[in-house]
Parts: sequence; structure tokens; C-alpha cells
Amino acid sequence: MKAPFLCLVLAALPALGEHQEISLAPIVLYMRFQQPPPAAVADALKAEVDSIMRPSGLRFTWRELLAARGSDFSVALAVITFKGRCDVTGLNPHASYTGPLGWTEISDGVILPFAEVDCEFVRDFIQRQLLRMPPESRGATYGRALGRVLAHELYHIFANTTSHSSYGVGKSKFTVQDLVSPEFQFEAQESLTLKGSKAYAALQGLAIGR
Repeated sequence: MKAPFLCLVLAALPALGEHQEISLAPIVLYMRFQQPPPAAVADALKAEVDSIMRPSGLRFTWRELLAARGSDFSVALAVITFKGRCDVTGLNPHASYTGPLGWTEISDGVILPFAEVDCEFVRDFIQRQLLRMPPESRGATYGRALGRVLAHELYHIFANTTSHSSYGVGKSKFTVQDLVSPEFQFEAQESLTLKGSKAYAALQGLAIGR
């Protein structure tokens, strides 16, 4: 099933030789939610990814996968699937975390631009802390946690590496505190690695071309 899906996504991007108006974007993150999230969650998710990636020089345009247009063109892309229900309703202090928070697709040792974030596992992991917070702040905190998990997967995709750092967003395992703390960033080396990526070089070329 993965190969046809990959072809479908790439078919939405025009060949450079086609005679049509092309809308340039930096790096496009195509999102696919199994269930649409509340605005507070989605806004916090995007803001957190943008904040974490800012020191690396990578910037993103966010689009719904179903709204992808054939006239869109980007220097790089990733397709993100958010599994399950991405909200903070029905929190249960007795629920337990049961699986990985997110993962990136790899085929024959090649890292593919496809990642998944399990909204329900992230919520299970941090919901005891969410229940200690005022109800009006839970959505933003949860969205920020989802953004941190996604930023980790984007590091694998755009740095084209399976390696992890010893601390920060690039480490292999997160604690609950990592996901709910006021700030969580890459260590300096991971930001430098992203600045050496093909995606960053393409962004620099786009800026010079303008």
C-alpha cells in the first residue's frame, strides 16, 4: 500500500518542464488527520514545530493533504498522518501509555518523507499532567506535545538520519516532563545537522533566486 500512496502524493507535484503557473513554497508539510483536531490543538502544534525548527533555518508551509493542488511546488515535503482522536476530551487519570508516540517510514534502509504521530498514545502518556492543569490550557499544552513528537520525526526526515542525540528533541525517548515543560529544543548539534541538509540548501537557493 505504501508505494501507490507515494506515487499519488508525488503525482500532485508538477514536473518542472510543464507550462503552468507554479506556486513556490519553502517546505510543505502535508497533514492528514483521521479526526480533525480543535483549533487550539492544531495552532499550538504548528507553532511548536515552527519554534523548535527556527534555529535550524527550516521553515514550513502547512497544508491539508486532501487539499493538495497540482500547481503547488516546494523545495521539500513531508506527509504526516495523525492517528486517532487529537483532542483532550474524556481524559482518564487511570489510562496507561501503550505504544510509540511517533515514527518515520523507512524502506530498505532509505528514510522516506512519511511520518505518523499517534495522538491517542501522546494523550495517554501525558493526560495525568493535563488533568492537573486548568481546562482552558489543556488543548494548547497537548498540541505543543504533539508538535514536539512531530519535530523529532521531521528531524529524521530532513536530516536523513536514524541517529539520536543524548538530550533534547533529538533524543530517542521522551519523558512526560519533556512534552509538557514550557520549552524543549534540539541540542545545538542537531540544529547544525539540519543546516547541512539538502532541504536547507534548497531553501537557501530559493532565497537567492528571489
